[in-house]
Amino acid sequence: QENEIKLLTAEIERLKNSGCLGVSPSLEGLRDENAKLKYRLNFLQKSLQEERSKTAKSMININSCLQEIFGAAIQAAYPDLENPPLVVTPSQQPKFGDYQCNSAMGITQILLKTKEQKVSPREIAEKISKNIPANECIEKVEIAGPGFINVHLRKDFVSKQLSSLLMNGVQPPAVGKRKKVVVDFSSPNIAKEMHVGHLRSTIIGESMCRLFEFAGYDVLRLNHLGDWGTQFGMLIAHLQDKFPDYLTVSPPIGDLQAFYKESKRRFDTEEEFKKRAYQCVVLLQSKNPDFIKAWELICDVSRKEFQKIYNCLDITLIERGESFYHEMMKDIVKEFEDKGFVQVDDGRKIMFVPGFPVPLTIMKSDGGYTYDTSDLAALKHRLCEEKADILIYVVDSGQSVHLQTVFAAGQMIGWYDPKVTRVAHAAFGVVLGEDKKKFKTRSGDTVRLIDLLEEGLKRAMDKLKDKERDKVLTAEELKAAQTSVAFGCIKYADLSHNRLNDYVFSFDKMLDDRGNTAAYLLYAFTRIRAIARLANIDEQMLRKAAREEVLILDHEKEWKLGKCILRFPEILQKILEDLLLHTLCDYLYELATTFTEFYDNCYCVEKDRQSGE
Repeated sequence: QENEIKLLTAEIERLKNSGCLGVSPSLEGLRDENAKLKYRLNFLQKSLQEERSKTAKSMININSCLQEIFGAAIQAAYPDLENPPLVVTPSQQPKFGDYQCNSAMGITQILLKTKEQKVSPREIAEKISKNIPANECIEKVEIAGPGFINVHLRKDFVSKQLSSLLMNGVQPPAVGKRKKVVVDFSSPNIAKEMHVGHLRSTIIGESMCRLFEFAGYDVLRLNHLGDWGTQFGMLIAHLQDKFPDYLTVSPPIGDLQAFYKESKRRFDTEEEFKKRAYQCVVLLQSKNPDFIKAWELICDVSRKEFQKIYNCLDITLIERGESFYHEMMKDIVKEFEDKGFVQVDDGRKIMFVPGFPVPLTIMKSDGGYTYDTSDLAALKHRLCEEKADILIYVVDSGQSVHLQTVFAAGQMIGWYDPKVTRVAHAAFGVVLGEDKKKFKTRSGDTVRLIDLLEEGLKRAMDKLKDKERDKVLTAEELKAAQTSVAFGCIKYADLSHNRLNDYVFSFDKMLDDRGNTAAYLLYAFTRIRAIARLANIDEQMLRKAAREEVLILDHEKEWKLGKCILRFPEILQKILEDLLLHTLCDYLYELATTFTEFYDNCYCVEKDRQSGE
C-alpha cells in the first residue's frame, strides 16, 4: 500500500505539471483520470491509517518479539548459518526467568554436521547473548545449564503493555490482508436425528469460526447437510402412501425418525415399494415439481429439529447441502475425464490418486453420483468460487483417508496449491460413555442430542438448587444461569480435551466447580465481576487510571498475573496454526488460578468495618 501511495502521488504531480488539469473540454478525460487517482489515493491512505491504528492498539505477541530479537542476535553471531533453529518458550519456573531461548543446542549440531566445528552449546549461548540488539522488553539474560538462555522481562515493559490493554481493550494482533476462511462443520443428515456424534463437530466448528472471526478473518460457516441421494426415494414413496394429499395439505410428520424407520422397513421387505422408491429417485433427480415439493417438505421437518439444537448451543450456520452441488457434478466428472485421470471399472468411473490405495468413485454404473463426486464439487466451489484462503473440514477422524484423497485429487487437477491455500481436516475422536465404550443409551441406541441437552438442563438446575441459588435469584435469572451452566459445561468439556483423542462424556465431571471446568471458570469470572461491583469502579475509571498512572508490579503474584495476561496473543497464534482449542482452555484455567493466587495474596477491595464503605 505504501508503494502504491508513492506511485499515485507521483502520477497526480505529473498530471499537474503537464498542465493537464486546465479547463479545456478536450482534457475532461484526463481530469476524470486524476479524480480516480485521487479517490484511490484517499482510499489507500485511509485504509493504511486504519491498519496502523489497529496495529498500534493490538496486543503484542511477546514470544514473537523475543523470536525477532534472538533471530537478529543469532544472525549477527553466526551470519553464515542458513535457517538456524529459533526456539523461544515461556519459562516453566519463575526462578529461571520469564522466557527461555533454547537455540544453542540445535546450532551446536548444525556446526558439527556442516562445518565439522565442535563448539559447546554454552559458548554458543554466550555469543548469542553478546549480540542481542537494543530492545524495550528484555531486562537481562542469564545462561544456565548446558546452554539455555534465560530471559527476564522488564517490568516497565509489561506494565506499559497492561496499561495499553486497559485503554484499547483486548485487540488481537493484526492479521494483515483479510483472508477468507471457509469452515465445514455439523453436517447432519436429513430425516435422521442429530445424535451425540454431531455434538463434537458442531461445538468445535462453531468455536473455530468464532476464533477466526475474533482474529479478523472473513469467515463463511457451512452446514454440508446430507439432503440428496437415493434414501429420498423411499421417503417420498412412503410420504405419498401415508399423506396422499401432501401437495395441498401440509403433512403432520411429528417424528421424522420413526417415519424414516418405517420407510426403510418397507424398502427392505416390500419389492413393489422398492421399485417405486427407485422411480421416485429418478423423478426427483429430473426435478419433477411434485417430487421437489415432497423433498422440500421432508427437509423442512428436519431443519426445524436441527434449529432447536442450534438455538440451544448458539450456533450460526449457512445451509449448503449436497443438493447445492448437484448441478456441478456432471462438469466435475468431465473435467477429470478430459485430463485423463478417469478409468472405467465394471461400469463405474473411478480414479486413483497418487499415494492413496483406494480409488475415488465419481460415477456409479447406473449413472448416479456418489459422496466422492459431491465432496469434489464442494471442494472446487469453495476454492474457485468462494476463493477461500483457508478451508477447514471439522469431521470425525474416521473420514481422514477419504478427505485426504479428495484434497489430493483437488491438488492433482490444479484447483489449489497447498503452499498458497491451506486445506485442513480438523479431525476429532469419538464420544465415550463413562464405561469407556461408545456413548449409547441403556437399550444400546445412539444418544439423541436433544435428550442429552435436556438432561444437561435438568442436572444444571439440580446443581443450582443444591447451592441454594434459587433463593437469591429471580426466576428469570435462575433460568439464565441454568442455560449458561448446562450448555457452557457441555461445550467446555468437549473443547478442553485434545480433539484428536476420544473423550469420556460425564455430567458429574463437567458440572464440578473444581478443576479445569466451565463451572470453575464461571465461578472465577463471577468473583472478578463481584470485586469490580463492590469497589464501584467502571471501565471508564480504569481507562483514565491507565492513561494517567503507571502500573507498579511489585508483588510476585501481581507480576505473575501480569505476564500471564500478556501471553494471550501467543496462545491465539498457536491455536490459529494448529487448530487445537484445548490449548486456549488450558490457558484460561491457568489465568483463573493465577488470578485466584493474586486475589488470595493481594487485597483488591476491603470494607471499612465501621462505615461498611
